[in-house]
Amino acid sequence: MNPDLNKLQPYPFEKLKALLGQVTPSPDYSAIPLSIGEPKHPSPQFVLDCIIDNMDKVAVYPSTKGLPELRTSMANWATQRFGLKTGSLCSEDNILPVNGTREAIFAFTQATINKEAKNKALVLSPNPFYQIYEGASYLAGAELTLLPTLEDTAFIPDYDAVPESVWQQCQILFMCSPGNPTGAVTPSSTLKKLIALADKYDFIIASDECYSEIYCNEEQAPIGLLEVCAELGRDDYKRCIVFHSLSKRSNLPGLRSGFVAGDAEVLKGFLKYRTYHGCAMPIQHQLASIEAWNDETHVLENRQAYKRKFDAVLSILSPVMNIKQSDASFYLWPETPISDEEFAQKLFEQKHVTVLPGSYLSRTIDGINPGKNRIRMALVAPEAECIEAAKRIRDFIESLND
Repeated sequence: MNPDLNKLQPYPFEKLKALLGQVTPSPDYSAIPLSIGEPKHPSPQFVLDCIIDNMDKVAVYPSTKGLPELRTSMANWATQRFGLKTGSLCSEDNILPVNGTREAIFAFTQATINKEAKNKALVLSPNPFYQIYEGASYLAGAELTLLPTLEDTAFIPDYDAVPESVWQQCQILFMCSPGNPTGAVTPSSTLKKLIALADKYDFIIASDECYSEIYCNEEQAPIGLLEVCAELGRDDYKRCIVFHSLSKRSNLPGLRSGFVAGDAEVLKGFLKYRTYHGCAMPIQHQLASIEAWNDETHVLENRQAYKRKFDAVLSILSPVMNIKQSDASFYLWPETPISDEEFAQKLFEQKHVTVLPGSYLSRTIDGINPGKNRIRMALVAPEAECIEAAKRIRDFIESLND
């Protein structure tokens, strides 16, 4: 077996299962899960109909590069959403369909890490982070440097504090904007700084933007990496790669559909890797994805549903917690009055509400775990359940003070 498998830690939900398995939830309450970021809003019916209408396509091998019509719909969506120069995001060279961002991030890392470089291969990632960044890095033979995302820097890494020696060894900088679990959006000024660093030290910026379409302010959509490239006149998107998905945007996590876009030269090599990897998207899913990328009505309705939940939950919990509206995403990242593990376990036991301890999403570096005494709450349950969960959490917190 690959010895690097020994570097992988249990997934956060394995740790959570073990933690909650030590107690029995109160029979007085029904279960309300707020731990897993799996959208529970209805999937668009017109997308489901498209899959059903094209089930005969299961008899056809799909191509790795995907249908031209699919890449065109993706390129058109990204161009309109992020204000790109018409034609600069070429559907032939700058877009690849993928089976969700999780698969794509892992595969991309394997394809782009150069283990024979003069310096050791280094990947930079925020901390806390989506654990795929870590696993993908280790299994590609790279080392990982984690950058803390703390409240005093608006949950954005302090890139100015990164030593030059680290930048010199960096091959991939992972970003997640809007962030998981913090919901923080990396500002344009920081993205411009990172692009300049990528040019200077020759590394790839890999921006995970799968939460970009969930936000509360319709006048302020989260900015994206390609959008900043467009502002700089950087229409070749050199060293810049973004990952997008229909999972959160369109409530289609089981469709496993998304795309990677950006630097054509990088994607040329990634396509070669994917051809051998054997990860082509089924044609019926490609056709359904076209329908989803071409429609914004369902996306707006989705955002409005999340906004209602945020407003209701925050009004209930703000008096008893340090909890703030996130910039975007469907997560809340509040502080806990006791340790995050104890909070999650006792809340489950007493109120049958499941949340994820923040420390399970982070690593302790130099004695600091940025997720310590925080929890991640995913407001994915129906609105009535989110409100009920918030009331139970408030009751639980108030009981700690009795």
